[in-house]
Amino acid sequence: MASMAQAFSQTDKTTTNKIIADKNYVFTANTAMPMSNQEVSQVLRNFPGAQGGGLINLSGAAYDFTVTPDSIVAYLPYYGRAYSAPYNPTEGGIKFKSKDFSYIQTKNKKGSYSVSIKTKDLKSENYQMVLTVSEKGYATLMVNSNNKQPINFNGVLSEPKKNE
Repeated sequence: MASMAQAFSQTDKTTTNKIIADKNYVFTANTAMPMSNQEVSQVLRNFPGAQGGGLINLSGAAYDFTVTPDSIVAYLPYYGRAYSAPYNPTEGGIKFKSKDFSYIQTKNKKGSYSVSIKTKDLKSENYQMVLTVSEKGYATLMVNSNNKQPINFNGVLSEPKKNE
């Protein structure tokens, strides 16, 4: 139970700086906010867990985005308009593993980070992601692709579990 509480707590400044510098962290999504048109947002407000305005509560779900020096693994839901869909419904959402990607990080004067990631090796669609991280590990992940409307996730950064 204690490890579960830590997974949803923010990090301290030293830990945030270390995991960003090492390119070794897990972003755990707590909410999703589709950036879709008004009609889609109106439908999404009726979903269980919706908090109005299209904000969808993901707390308690195991949706995450893992970054290591040699790979990126995404397991995130998708809400919004997709321009093409997989034949297998279990392949929906934003689920991929990439080993060929660009990674550019910058640090602003107030200590927060901006990380830009672009996948290059995915067959069906590649993603452009921008992760904005505060010193305390709170983060926003914006995901763009050529097949879906953009979506934002709010959550926290943490160190990967040692047994992974």
